[in-house]
Order: sequence, then structure tokens, then C-alpha cells
Amino acid sequence: MTSTKYIGMDVHKESISIAVMNAAGKIVMECVIETKASVILQFIDGLRGDLHITFEEGTSAVWLYDLLKPHEVPLTPFLQRFLSSRRTSTG
Repeated sequence: MTSTKYIGMDVHKESISIAVMNAAGKIVMECVIETKASVILQFIDGLRGDLHITFEEGTSAVWLYDLLKPHEVPLTPFLQRFLSSRRTSTG
């Protein structure tokens, strides 16, 4: 039986802080890894289940998206500009 995991990445120049949450909303793993393609791919390959990844739309978003896209994992870059405009227009 596979389990759904939601992976949130806070990407910085030197490191990525990662939190992995299960379908029940419980954090099942937290770690910090190098912002290096081989390390990121090794981390993702080590996870099992139905994976969903999200990360901020920032300077590394396109690079990270291009790196992970071929691995057929659903990716959802966090659209900060969209959310910011919604906050402004809703009060």
C-alpha cells in the first residue's frame, strides 16, 4: 500500500529545509540538505509513496522545477505573487 506524502521545500542558495507531511497532516520527517542536484534527487528517490512537492517561487524555482520535472512527481511552485495580489485585493 502506498502512502501520500506532501513535501515542502524552503530553498536557499546553500541549503534546502524540507518537511514531509503524511496524508493525515502529520510531519513525518524534517531535514536540511545541500542545494545540489545530486543530493536533491537522492533525497526524492529515497522516499516512497504518492509524492507531491511544493516550493516557493524564487530565484531557484525554475532550476528546481526543471530538475524534478522528469521524475514525474507532481510539482506545485508556491505562487507568492498571486497570493500577495489576492491579499491586497481582498483587504
